[in-house]
Amino acid sequence: MKRNVFDKLTAFLTDLEGRQISYTLSHNREEAIMVNVAAPGERWEIEFLEDGSIEVERFISNGEVHNEEILRDLLARYRSKDDHIDSPMEIVSAA
Repeated sequence: MKRNVFDKLTAFLTDLEGRQISYTLSHNREEAIMVNVAAPGERWEIEFLEDGSIEVERFISNGEVHNEEILRDLLARYRSKDDHIDSPMEIVSAA
């Protein structure tokens, strides 16, 4: 990682900490470090790339809160043909 992007990353993390904004770091792409930020009603994915660029993806909540029944619907999108989970509690315990 080039020094310039490292400076950008550390300055950004210092800024988040100064504002008491929660974040985690992850490494999903070989050439990038991702900062996952949890802000009220939003989630940000900020990637600091080796070439010095920064990519930002922002996810905004509409404020709607669901109960556990939605887990079945959400996970059904990715269910394999052999998966026979029927109740939300089975989904939670299988995770």
